[in-house]
Amino acid sequence: MARYFEDVSAGDVYELDGRYEVTREEVLEFAEKYDPQPFHLDDEAAADSIFGSLAASGWHTASMCMRLLVDDFLEPETSMGARGVDELRWIRPVYPGDTLRVEVEILETRESDSRPEMGHVRTQLTGYNQDDEPVIAWKAMGMTRKRDAE
Repeated sequence: MARYFEDVSAGDVYELDGRYEVTREEVLEFAEKYDPQPFHLDDEAAADSIFGSLAASGWHTASMCMRLLVDDFLEPETSMGARGVDELRWIRPVYPGDTLRVEVEILETRESDSRPEMGHVRTQLTGYNQDDEPVIAWKAMGMTRKRDAE
């Protein structure tokens, strides 16, 4: 069932069902293409880094969590994109073999001043590993379609 602007309120928390299994191959592939720092690409370099072993790029972590968000929260019928992200934090490293999950909290909703067909929904996304440790967080400024735009 589609989640419209009218269906969410500040304080609502959604624990998404999806899980994302982090693979070594994907960590290497993403790093080679987008973030070729040694601790994302090379076991020896990673062992000598603060991470202690091969770690996913923070941008990769954000992308994996975004995938979970799109699959289990954002609806093609109601999501109209976002105006940006604030306070992106990489809280702890993500490693091959980790399994990620996401929670979304609605922080604020407000009517759009210029677009009667939508409202603004500010959310806090937190990504967790398999040990329920937070690994990433950000606040997003989403645009959500209204059910009955008059």
